[in-house]
Amino acid sequence: MRARRLPISDSVRLDVHVERLGTVLCPDGSPAESEGVLNPAFTRATDGRWLLYPRAVAQGNISRIERVALREAEGVFESERLGFALEPEEAYEIRRQPGYGCEDPRITFLPVLGEYLMAYTAFGPEGPRIAVASSQDGFAWERLGLVQFEHPGATIGDDKDAAFFPAPVLSPDGVRSIAFYHRPMLHISTVDGAAAIPLIQKLPFTDRESIRIAYVPLDAVLEDRHELLHVRESVLVLPPNERWGSLRVGAGTPPVRVAEGWMSLFHAVDLVDRRGTPRFRYCAGIVVHDVERPHHVLYRSPEPVLSPTERSERRGTVDNVVFPTGIDPRPDLGERTFDVYYGMADYACGAIRLTLL
Repeated sequence: MRARRLPISDSVRLDVHVERLGTVLCPDGSPAESEGVLNPAFTRATDGRWLLYPRAVAQGNISRIERVALREAEGVFESERLGFALEPEEAYEIRRQPGYGCEDPRITFLPVLGEYLMAYTAFGPEGPRIAVASSQDGFAWERLGLVQFEHPGATIGDDKDAAFFPAPVLSPDGVRSIAFYHRPMLHISTVDGAAAIPLIQKLPFTDRESIRIAYVPLDAVLEDRHELLHVRESVLVLPPNERWGSLRVGAGTPPVRVAEGWMSLFHAVDLVDRRGTPRFRYCAGIVVHDVERPHHVLYRSPEPVLSPTERSERRGTVDNVVFPTGIDPRPDLGERTFDVYYGMADYACGAIRLTLL
């Protein structure tokens, strides 16, 4: 794929090169993956293993978070399934009707805590909510529970696409905090997708589903890990816009540190055909945040860096979807090279190699 020149500011310009690495994981034919294996988190465990944590979807849209060892040999990915990290067990992960479970994890190692944190969507009786689990080794996980948004003016309700920053930052109020992305959902978009579109298009961009950053005071978390569940501040950082991703914007990968600040890949959704059943397109772009105060966005992709062009991205459970969820710095290949793992059409997992030149 050709390199694109991406302006970060008037004084900084950045070239990015994206190479598709192909499909890294497909459904294995087991009942647990009968409807797909997708949207994988990624981490390197304390023993050095590469671990992929995809969402495995069984019949009835029942989701579990699988644990998969991944290896790359001469450009070919090999995988070994190692059971499940999380299965729907808690009341907030189970409901009577189809469509529930543990979905779309993102994993971040936080040196200040000496732990891995997994943010995932718990889809239970009240709908999708953000949940958190922690790990000492990146392999075995312990649930902490559901996130509570208790700050003044908090939006309470359906929420998705959470991913932790790997280091403490300053909140808008100047409090040293643990931060994570999240995306509060509009109720109209969960009722009837087709009917919701004209209503969403009438909304200002800042009122559409957008990326926010939530903040939890660090001192409280150092005293008690369960304080991670108690958000004190949240601020809008990346709404849709008219260039691309006009319907909805949500977090993708956890942020990683680059010279310019905190970088991550996000996903954004456009309507591409409204005739009959509406058709959407999910693409991915880059966002860069200020390293101390990440609510200051320094850069946003003026165009996607990854779009659904391959057959495995254009045809699947949901067509025309690339959905980045895992990122792995590859200093062995270059100081500014990253492998990005993503969902392909809500059915399989793919990877790209992204290099900042």
